[in-house]
Amino acid sequence: MIPRYSRPDMVAIWSPESKFRIWFEIEAHACDALAELGVIPKEAAKTIWEKGGSATFDIDRIDEIERETKHDVIAFLTHLAEIVGPDARFVHQGMTSSDVLDTCFNVQLVKATDMLLADMDALLAAIKRRAMEHKDTVCIGRSHGIHAEPVTFGLKMAEAYAEFDRCKKRLLAAREEIATCAISGAVGTFANIDPAVEEHVAKAMGLQAEPVSTQVIPRDRHAMYFATLGVIASSIERVATEVRHLQRTEVLEAEEFFSKGQKGSSAMPHKRNPVLTENLTGLARIVRGFSIPAMENVALWHERDISHSSVERMIGPDATITLDFALARLTGVIDKLLVYPERMIGNMDRLGGLVHSQRILLALTQAGSSREDAYRLVQRNAMKVWDSYQVAGAASVDFLTELLNDADVRKYLSEEEIRDRFDLGYHTKNVDVIFERVFGEA
Repeated sequence: MIPRYSRPDMVAIWSPESKFRIWFEIEAHACDALAELGVIPKEAAKTIWEKGGSATFDIDRIDEIERETKHDVIAFLTHLAEIVGPDARFVHQGMTSSDVLDTCFNVQLVKATDMLLADMDALLAAIKRRAMEHKDTVCIGRSHGIHAEPVTFGLKMAEAYAEFDRCKKRLLAAREEIATCAISGAVGTFANIDPAVEEHVAKAMGLQAEPVSTQVIPRDRHAMYFATLGVIASSIERVATEVRHLQRTEVLEAEEFFSKGQKGSSAMPHKRNPVLTENLTGLARIVRGFSIPAMENVALWHERDISHSSVERMIGPDATITLDFALARLTGVIDKLLVYPERMIGNMDRLGGLVHSQRILLALTQAGSSREDAYRLVQRNAMKVWDSYQVAGAASVDFLTELLNDADVRKYLSEEEIRDRFDLGYHTKNVDVIFERVFGEA
């Protein structure tokens, strides 16, 4: 991934130095198990750890060997032999390249997932804080982008919290799915290596032994993992899109923090653009896109081929690095988001009380009107308000006044009964119930 959208700790997991260190540990742990089984001398296993464990692997030297051998694992083993000496002949006994590559890949994915889970916790904390802050901040809810009925900004945040809490659970499940190890040799039959070696390496590396690995760990696991990252990216995009809509000039109920010295446009000095959430929308597309090649990797030829390899060398680092960056960026957006309660009320009031139309509809039906007649009566008054709004940009006709002056409505409802249906608090009376469901507290 390009540095612009990368954070150092996640990048480090995918560095050549990290990869080769994990390769060494896999091989060295396997040697320990082989020594316990009497397959190789215990002194050889000890020497391998002593010399290889303290070594700094020469990336340029490994690349030089690979240019000749055209094989990355052999290049590494050759360089390791230069470091360890004669006892290196006991390294990689009964193993195949995929044992090292697949186990390493899963170790890296587990490490990356642990970082993503930490990112998720930070995001959840930020969302919860803003939800509590704006639990009772009333704003208009929209369906199809059109004013519907009142909600609170805290409910918008509570929705995001619940969504990312589900994402966290999915990520935990994906971590468990991907945390497997294969040390089963060519075509996965353990013909040249004891299954006990796999068990030992798996435990040492914090993984579980893969039940059936053929010559590779089954790629349905990886498909599920990257699909999960894609779902999380989609949730990021949903929240980012909400912020972008709320920041539109005509709405402006919330906006990204605009720092001192920041510039919104090279041409128009007045601009304050939602650049962070637009960026998040784009990054979500990238992460989501990685799920397709991951799924296409599931169908390999017979016991294995390496058509998956080139894909995973790209999507492993890029998906996790990008999502790590996106989660951190969204956390910053939520943490510093500027919220304008007065603007929210102002926007809601622009439609002259139409947000209460359903309450009048229900009151009419409860008073004896058919639903069809009640809908007609409410709609004909509401359309007068809409028409005045379209002309002036704010309703010059008042919905309450129109209802009070409508003789057909007054046949069913008194003035007091009509006015009673215009209570804003009615729409938010169950906010505490929802918060208790989401956060476990009112």
